[in-house]
Amino acid sequence: MATIQPRSGCSGTVNTQERGAGYEIKARRYLESRGLQFIAANVYVRGGEIDLIMRHHQVIVFVEVRFRRNDAFGSAAASVTSRKQKRLLHTASVWLNGAGESFETVDCRFDVVAFTGNEIEWLTNAFATEI
Repeated sequence: MATIQPRSGCSGTVNTQERGAGYEIKARRYLESRGLQFIAANVYVRGGEIDLIMRHHQVIVFVEVRFRRNDAFGSAAASVTSRKQKRLLHTASVWLNGAGESFETVDCRFDVVAFTGNEIEWLTNAFATEI
């Protein structure tokens, strides 16, 4: 796992949405530094949202970004429940359908970028398209 350096000189409070947006940007930069190409962010459909959609070679990568201040209640990665996975699958299916594609016609995977405290963990192929 890599360590994230805290920002210095920051004051004030940050709400949950601002914190989430900040971690999504960090995740995007982290993945881009490892060769993935950005496609879209914050893709919303009725019933779900995908934080990031990236491309890794010929594979479409749907990315869930999670943050936990510490692991007192489990790691950030562990917070991606089967219910959340089903919502991500639904959203990805709708997004692919809008592009005239499907899970059967496009190589894709679901990754999780998890921030627990100052640690970052990238789980590639975190779950399958069949749950």
